[in-house]
Amino acid sequence: MHMPRVALVNLGCRVNRAELDAIGRELGRLGLEVTGGGSADAVIVNTCAVTSEAEGKARKAVRHAAAMPGVCLVVATGCSASLFAGELEEIGPYVLVEPDKGRVAALVARRLGSPDAPRATMHEDACRDSVTPSGRMRPGLKVQDGCDRRCTYCIVWKARGPARSLPASEVVSSVRSLVSGGAREVVLTGIDLGRYESGGVMLPGLLSCILEQTDVGRVRLSSVEPAGVTDELLEVIASSGGRVAPFLHVPLQSGCDATLRRMGRPYSAAKFERCVSRARQAVPGISLSTDVIVGFPGETDKEFEESLAACERLCFSSLHVFRYSRRPGTPAASMDAQVDAAVSARRSRRMRELSRSCAREFSAGLVGTRQLVLCEHGCMGTTGAGVRVRTDPGLVGKLTWLVPHAYDAAGVLDARS
Repeated sequence: MHMPRVALVNLGCRVNRAELDAIGRELGRLGLEVTGGGSADAVIVNTCAVTSEAEGKARKAVRHAAAMPGVCLVVATGCSASLFAGELEEIGPYVLVEPDKGRVAALVARRLGSPDAPRATMHEDACRDSVTPSGRMRPGLKVQDGCDRRCTYCIVWKARGPARSLPASEVVSSVRSLVSGGAREVVLTGIDLGRYESGGVMLPGLLSCILEQTDVGRVRLSSVEPAGVTDELLEVIASSGGRVAPFLHVPLQSGCDATLRRMGRPYSAAKFERCVSRARQAVPGISLSTDVIVGFPGETDKEFEESLAACERLCFSSLHVFRYSRRPGTPAASMDAQVDAAVSARRSRRMRELSRSCAREFSAGLVGTRQLVLCEHGCMGTTGAGVRVRTDPGLVGKLTWLVPHAYDAAGVLDARS
């Protein structure tokens, strides 16, 4: 009798990726084989619902999984599963929807013939191996979930629930487990990571605990809202000697005050720029990336130009550009002056062109400087600033200092000898 094989399909953000990796590790402990491709007995699809496009991709991925030869079970989990369970269940007779990710592995084990499999939890043993089930070398660790903010375009809070955080002691234990398995870098993730709080410990304190109580080579933060970029956080990054990656992803969403107000974002463009200035003053050379939405309801040509100009002034290392997507039940969905799709597409192209230019400019500034690089598969690595870099063979798994000597049109550095 062959060991049951389970394929994993991830859609969406770093949090989703970290959660699916945790499910994969739990499946291994329950006696199932996680496969990256080829034949499988079951498929787990971790879905996203942040945009209508993401929701459509979720349905497509579930349909594709259900049609795979030999597959007798498809489990859909994640945000789309929480919000649109009925639609996903109707795709096929082998499709089950389980919004609670902590129950997915045990569910699959039982359905594939392991009814007596122990019930493991996401928090206790979900992070035993450094190389993730998908083969990545920078494992993510979800330390926070849920959101109490109410941005007018967002549906994620409905799927994720209120903000909550993993106790610091459990985070430290999980990081230690990852390090004992060979991890050199751990990425802390959360839906609203900057609002991490457990037992009076905030995000800066959590980082300090990790640095003091583990031997992890480097910790990276996934995304922090502007209000979370505090002086205390910047001090921890600046004083860590590179153990906290000099990188922050801080969502701007728009550089126009009028648009920000309609979005329900709790800051002005000027306040965001002051946040960026503080970060660069406290951590010289820090890499700052961002999210930007174009085509938000009511966004005029003038407002878009304001947003584009702000992004150009702020000189981000990269921009993640999203065309506004109408989500059911959100205030923005019923706003007047919905922007034509063709207009949004043109604005997206211009913002993406700026992103490529910013990436090249940032990479140019790293040429000839010492960078702490995590060397990964395929002779590629990642600097503390989050920039991809070509490396020599034989360095896989090492966290080492390299000096890039060139960069290409996409901003990828070259540190090969």
